[in-house]
Amino acid sequence: MPVDLRDPVRLLLDTVLADARVHEEGAVADYIPELANADPDALGIALVSTRGVPHEAGDSGVEFTIQSVSKPFAYALALDLFGIDAVSEHVGLEPSGEPFNAISLDEASGRPMNPMINAGAIVTTSLLPGATADEKFAVVRTGLERFAGRELGVDEAVFASEAATGDRNRALAYLTRSAGTLGSTAEVATTAYFRQCSVLVTARDLAIMAATLATGGVNPVTGERVISEDAARWTMAVMTGCGMYDASGTWLVRVGLPAKSGVGGGIVAVQPGQFGIGTFSPRLDARGNSVRGVAMLEALSRDHGLHMLAHREEPLSPIGALSRSDDGMETVAALRGELRFAAAEEVLTRLAPLVRDDGTLVLDFSSVTSVGPAATRLFRALPGLLGPVEDRHIQVVLHDPEGVLDDD
Repeated sequence: MPVDLRDPVRLLLDTVLADARVHEEGAVADYIPELANADPDALGIALVSTRGVPHEAGDSGVEFTIQSVSKPFAYALALDLFGIDAVSEHVGLEPSGEPFNAISLDEASGRPMNPMINAGAIVTTSLLPGATADEKFAVVRTGLERFAGRELGVDEAVFASEAATGDRNRALAYLTRSAGTLGSTAEVATTAYFRQCSVLVTARDLAIMAATLATGGVNPVTGERVISEDAARWTMAVMTGCGMYDASGTWLVRVGLPAKSGVGGGIVAVQPGQFGIGTFSPRLDARGNSVRGVAMLEALSRDHGLHMLAHREEPLSPIGALSRSDDGMETVAALRGELRFAAAEEVLTRLAPLVRDDGTLVLDFSSVTSVGPAATRLFRALPGLLGPVEDRHIQVVLHDPEGVLDDD
């Protein structure tokens, strides 16, 4: 029998996809008439690593309208332009616990509860540069294309259908404008938002977009920085608490990944620092989330340990080797890997007691790949912490030939 040399991650995705096909409940969205024409049996999934390597199965190349999956990316663009404080004056950060199209406005400020519900997304789009709907949409479209790493089309039939049936969204826009939180007229904001939701993507596009968030804002396929690290982190935080509407709490427990769904059948999910996932299946549950998409992501998280809050095995010690001079006065610690706060704490806690009075501690960073900001501060403070104390004087030497302590 010939050996199957296909992508092993693809084999895993094939299995997840096959298991999800048994879910035949749910129905395609029909409150936007054009969406009712979607093939209910279409099913695709893609995963893209932070190294830009794609893995796909099923209908991962089939185009569909992005709908509400656009919300976190438009929000990220606004955060990148204006910062969290300025944007938060117009839209909040708290879960609404209500359906996506509910009137969820803060009683005191008039702000929508978060940018993942329709009211908040319309306000977010209204904040983007441009005086007209076309100008605002051009900013959104260019941003989405940078996230996806390619040019993206628009389904004009879906846009026309949304515009013809979007009175509830217009009502939300007028409410936020009356509260002083909308950044444009209601007509400009909703027209731009309807076009934003009508952008065409694939599951592979969504996976690349999610991987761009996972890398801290750099598209791993094109190498382009799309948004700042802060904007990526803030966006993923809001996705974690609000991305799956009034099912967000259940999602956080059962899947545990920042995510966003859309009534076009897509779901985008992020494993920060590792990969992005995009799924596509038009059958929706009562909350507007893809039934099979949720099933696939629940299975991946459950069976492969992807929940971001899961306990991890104790990592490899950051201390690769210890040596002492013949007279015992110098201790050399060869450090390794990526050093973050916990690794720095381990290094300092374990090594400080080993150094003799009037001895020298050498921390060798030659095999260290990166050092986080908190760890850098701890290491740089070490000479002062271990300096003259009563009758002890320990000399600390930071051997850093590659300059990893300067990277952050």
